Amino acid sequence: MNNILCMSVAAAMVGLSGFANAVTPAVSVDELPVLEQESQHATAAKRVSALFTRAHYKEVMLDNVLSEKVFDRYIRSLDVNRNVFLESDIKELEKYRDKFDEALDRGRLDAAYSVFSVNLHRRIERYEYALSLLPTKFDYEAKGDVFAFDREEAPWAKNVAELDELWRQRVKYDSLNLKLNGKTQEEIVTLLTKRYERAIKRLKQTKSEDVFQTAMNAFARSVEAHTSYLSPRNAERFQMEMNLSFEGIGAVLMSEDDYTVIRSIVPGGPAERSNKIKPEDKIIGVAQDDEEFVDVIGWRLDEVVELIKGPKGTVVRLQILKGVSESNVPNEVSLTRDKIKLEDRAAKSEVFTPDEGVHKGQNLGIIEIPSFYNNLHKDVKKEIAKLKEQNVQGIIIDLRGNGGGSLTEATLLSGLFFDSGPVVQIRDGAGRINVNSDTDGVTYYNGPLTVLVDRYSASASEIFAAAMQDYGRAMIIGEQTFGKGTVQQHRGLGRIYDLYENPLGSVQFTIAKFYRINGGSTQHQGVVPDILFPSPIDPKEWGESQAENALPWDSIPRANYTTVGETASAVTNVNQSHLERIAHDPEFAYLFEDIVRYKAEKDDKFISLVESERKAERDEQKTRNLLRANERLARLGKEKVADLEELPDDLDEIDPFKVEAANITFDVIATGKYAIRQ
Repeated sequence: MNNILCMSVAAAMVGLSGFANAVTPAVSVDELPVLEQESQHATAAKRVSALFTRAHYKEVMLDNVLSEKVFDRYIRSLDVNRNVFLESDIKELEKYRDKFDEALDRGRLDAAYSVFSVNLHRRIERYEYALSLLPTKFDYEAKGDVFAFDREEAPWAKNVAELDELWRQRVKYDSLNLKLNGKTQEEIVTLLTKRYERAIKRLKQTKSEDVFQTAMNAFARSVEAHTSYLSPRNAERFQMEMNLSFEGIGAVLMSEDDYTVIRSIVPGGPAERSNKIKPEDKIIGVAQDDEEFVDVIGWRLDEVVELIKGPKGTVVRLQILKGVSESNVPNEVSLTRDKIKLEDRAAKSEVFTPDEGVHKGQNLGIIEIPSFYNNLHKDVKKEIAKLKEQNVQGIIIDLRGNGGGSLTEATLLSGLFFDSGPVVQIRDGAGRINVNSDTDGVTYYNGPLTVLVDRYSASASEIFAAAMQDYGRAMIIGEQTFGKGTVQQHRGLGRIYDLYENPLGSVQFTIAKFYRINGGSTQHQGVVPDILFPSPIDPKEWGESQAENALPWDSIPRANYTTVGETASAVTNVNQSHLERIAHDPEFAYLFEDIVRYKAEKDDKFISLVESERKAERDEQKTRNLLRANERLARLGKEKVADLEELPDDLDEIDPFKVEAANITFDVIATGKYAIRQ
């Protein structure tokens, strides 16, 4: 393989392609990481294969049909935009198309590592070529020059010359973006040199685990849309997300150039309590307690995070370069790790009181739920209690952007709003149906209720919204939801008797489908709101229905439940008021304009590389945004501004969907429906 990958640059320069004439990278093979399957990977692959073939909801056969799917998805994951591999590369790699089923069954992924190695070399060649173009002075007024930002369905480049042209477009695109942001030619070259060299450095930091994770996820997603492999680090992050806590210093980090930079500080954490660490500070060294510092400049962000994290009560020392200082002398900060609560991901409530209109001075409660994490229902109980104390007339549950989480929490949350009854039906791979019900006989809130959703609301969000809709307990408002009606199980691959130096990771795989209590599935269809908000996205072009290998829609018999009452007439009346209101609402007028523009542009796959055209587009957008901003300021009784940079912060808080949800909720209150009579 190395001989194949080390042919001369001269061959490529005359347009020859394929392994027999592959480009020699400017980086020698000796400088690249040796990517070989580690001992634990064979066991992990076999255990994943066994789990999927024996326990997955979908019947999984390790055969050539699946192998071809895995191969295609693996290639796509390595080069989704088809600007790295050559057509001849793909033809040569076709020999592995029918080998992945046997490789997975035996736990020998040599084929995946070989494919990845080719891709790694090609990527470095591409970035080296990009660097070679930086001295070029581009003609930014060359008419018809465009950058293809979506090439997923495009043909593979037939030769190096075609790849070079694609990357010329990309480098010119990157350069033009910086030029439009006011950078000089010298600054553009400096910035892009750092960017491309940093990309090469990160490629050289690729680990065997990265290859294994990419290959196993190609396998998992070829089985079903929500089946995945989690590397040991990703498995740990998954658990932190579900528990909303971790042990560390309480700082959110990001990678910037070769530095690990403090993006934000978690309130109440060790970093904030030290008063010595601020956003924009750079971490250049990390030491455990009294050990020597490790220089982390140029490190991968995940590796720096691993050094900084640790058990509660242990000490970590950081070398910090202050973000606002030009001094080259770093400060040393010693921190004792503690348990950090990710409060920004927990449920929170607010009281909404209109400033004008017929409902001026009246109170509504809004509970925002960003995810269905462990113990969510307990947090929502507390928020309901707070809102009751403030005498709210109704409550809005805001599930916008909530991608789901715990199925148990969806059931427990639903049970807060009615006495008892079924919430969701679950059918396993053997066809057995179980019903998850609330059985406590207690209603924590019996007043008027609405649920606000959008196209990103999925899974557990859809279970809750569907239950509220089927019972007639809440009016659902917003966009049609994502349509994820499957249940996943998270299972570690390790065993207590394993003696591997490195952990094996875990898998998340589909074990069941869930169904509404009315018998229908939310799979593909999602939850269709009673009151639909205008949206630029056609539900048929979005969500689960567009996911490759997603399970189909179907239905089962209705569960035994009783609705709160007849609500069809309430929906009709409320919807009529809603449509009349948004027809005269300037914020929705903006939305309607944006929908027309989106539909006209949504199929575009190219962006102009002509500076004057890009400036005209930018100026048009800036003029439109400034006009809208000043119209908003006028409605708020504030002075107009001459530039968008002068806008007050409170203008960012305008949320027309929340305001209209409140108007709808007041209409719901007036109908006397969607409340449980005592």
